[in-house]
Amino acid sequence: MAGLCGGFAALPYLVAPSGSLGALILVYLTQLPLFAAGLWLGVSAAVIAGVVGLVILVSADTLPTAAVFAGLNVIPVVLLVRQALLARNGEGGATDWYPPGLLSAWLTGLGLAGIVAAVLMVGGPNGMRAALHEALTPALERGFDGNGSRRDELLDSVAFILPGLIAASWMTMTATNGILAQGLLARFGANWRPSPEMAALSLPVWIPALLALAAAAIVLGGTARFVGVNVMIVLAIPFCLAGLAVLHTVARRLSRPTIPLVTFYVLAGVFGWPLLLVALLGVLDSSLGLRRRIVQP
Repeated sequence: MAGLCGGFAALPYLVAPSGSLGALILVYLTQLPLFAAGLWLGVSAAVIAGVVGLVILVSADTLPTAAVFAGLNVIPVVLLVRQALLARNGEGGATDWYPPGLLSAWLTGLGLAGIVAAVLMVGGPNGMRAALHEALTPALERGFDGNGSRRDELLDSVAFILPGLIAASWMTMTATNGILAQGLLARFGANWRPSPEMAALSLPVWIPALLALAAAAIVLGGTARFVGVNVMIVLAIPFCLAGLAVLHTVARRLSRPTIPLVTFYVLAGVFGWPLLLVALLGVLDSSLGLRRRIVQP
């Protein structure tokens, strides 16, 4: 079964060169079978699924694609599955599973590590701007009608925030696939661990501290500003999860909590901007302890 999940995970990368919308959607869901194997059958199954997917891609003479598959999918999923399945004996013989807040911290750390690796590979911020200019200038020539200054200004702005946007997009994809896999397994009673309570998600203290450092770096300007802006973009994901925990806590106090939660998720999926407000709510919760005030009688 783990090998079958690995085959399903590799399939999107084999059909991705077609460029169709369906292929892109499948690539977004590549991690789903890897998470399903691990959260169903254990860490070893996640490793087996990843290795099978890599073997399929290497045998198809797509070595660079296999490297991307390993870096973006296999290694992060195995690490997150390992942490998610950690447990210890708690008080009264109950089992304490690895908390969702620390899983969010691991996801944040992986996103930040990806930014560092990407920036170093292209030679820093200046190298990233140069690479982006080389890749996008031909496509933007017609849109700017020879106005090189406006085109260069746009490319510089995009290059400045591109690492954070890519990392945040990958983190969103990873969290989505992990939650979907756990939800599907729980639906059929095949989950290794119980599904974490969203309202119990609490971020470790170093994430708000890192947010403060990133804000200070933006004020300094120069390379520090580049680092600060991209770190803040990445931190929007864990704070968004913390804000969703606040919403779930509030919804618990209602007679029918499902209706407002479903309404919010639909609006967030359609418009997107409600998630920014939720991220701000997560920042306020980390600093003011909103959930502690809500659950007080």
